[in-house]
Amino acid sequence: MPSQNKKAVTIQILGKDYHVSCHPEEELELRRAASNLDGKMSDIKSNGKIIGLERIAVMAALNISHELLQRESELQKTAKETEVRIEQLMNKLDGLLTD
Repeated sequence: MPSQNKKAVTIQILGKDYHVSCHPEEELELRRAASNLDGKMSDIKSNGKIIGLERIAVMAALNISHELLQRESELQKTAKETEVRIEQLMNKLDGLLTD
């Protein structure tokens, strides 16, 4: 999509405003992502063990990346299990149809 279709959106993370441009249909997801990041960074900051915005952001990014990789792994496992189950059902149907 051309950049002229984008709009400026202000999001807030740890009390600081950030101006981001996005397509109007992506604004809700952008706000959800910002809220999620703000929550994770706030949790890390309130823990008190990590100081500095950059370090808090890196730790939040690592946590989010770890969660994403775990979910991708779970999805792959589920997809493989589903493929096996479908194959079993197809074999069963083939057996019933040939009888």
